[in-house]
Amino acid sequence: MPRPTVNRKPFGAHGNTAVDVWTLDSGTGVRAEILTYGGILHRLTVPDTGGAPASVVRSLAALDDYTGKNPFFGALIGRFANRIAHGRFTLDGAAHQVPATDRGHALHGGPEGFHTRVWQASGEATGTAAVLRLTLHSPDGDMGFPGALDVTVTYTLDTAGTLALDYTATTDRATVVNLTNHSYFDLGARGDILGHTLQVDADRYLPVDEDGIPEGPAATVDGTPFDLTVPRTVGERIAIPDEQLRRAGGFDHCWVLAEPGADVRRAARLTAPDAERIMEVWTTEPGIQVYTANQLDGTLAAPGGGRHDRHSAVCLETQHLPDSPNRPDHPGTVLRPDEVFRSRTEFRFPHLPATA
Repeated sequence: MPRPTVNRKPFGAHGNTAVDVWTLDSGTGVRAEILTYGGILHRLTVPDTGGAPASVVRSLAALDDYTGKNPFFGALIGRFANRIAHGRFTLDGAAHQVPATDRGHALHGGPEGFHTRVWQASGEATGTAAVLRLTLHSPDGDMGFPGALDVTVTYTLDTAGTLALDYTATTDRATVVNLTNHSYFDLGARGDILGHTLQVDADRYLPVDEDGIPEGPAATVDGTPFDLTVPRTVGERIAIPDEQLRRAGGFDHCWVLAEPGADVRRAARLTAPDAERIMEVWTTEPGIQVYTANQLDGTLAAPGGGRHDRHSAVCLETQHLPDSPNRPDHPGTVLRPDEVFRSRTEFRFPHLPATA
């Protein structure tokens, strides 16, 4: 029986620092390619129901494309994913300022967040999985955040074809932490995801203002385009006349999941047209940000030709809720020196045949 494997190859250099691409192969048809730059999930190859392989994540052609301006393609996001209003928060009586580069607010940890760093990497293959461990040290004051933070993100691809991301972090001083992966998913390779169906296992979401900041407490999805409690076609939902959709240009909202716990539970199910591929997202996190690539405009090239156009993919970002450092009603994001941040997200592909 084929066994999982792990391989490493050069992918270029960022300044004077070498960048590698690590390939995790399940041995059963699923393969993940991950860059040490930004911890980027560069490709995730998954067979369809007929056995034809294709990558289900949108990627860029070269390292220079990733290090240049791009909307976080496939990257690990930190120290704080999503937005912090005005880039300001107060922790233990001290005020902190993160660069406010998105309409006057902080986004995804600042312009030099974890998505711009070269991570240290080590890989191993076992009889049941291919594993890549990425580590990063973020010093005290990094992008305005207090405390020195040590982060480990472990990518694990098992023989069932499930790709899991385990996040851990420790700090020497109280800080805020919110980590995620920003992959752009496209299961059908048809040019857009408007024909995909999406189900989100949540009955509440966070309405946002014109800047993408939550307006207030979570609102019910009942009677709105955000009701994805049963599978809905993405293109049909975001075409519904609605003020929230107008503000974002589609979905760019956080759904509030059931109370988190130590175990993962399903957050979303994405299905390609004709159901040739199906992906489920399972997580320990309290929220999932659904983003329908509203700002992609065709200026970024894909490997092998083609462009990344508007609504050509969907991001399913498991995370704590946006602006949590300023919202005492949200699940807490404060990490203290005697604690360990832990989070797990799994991408499962139930259309694949079961392995022995």
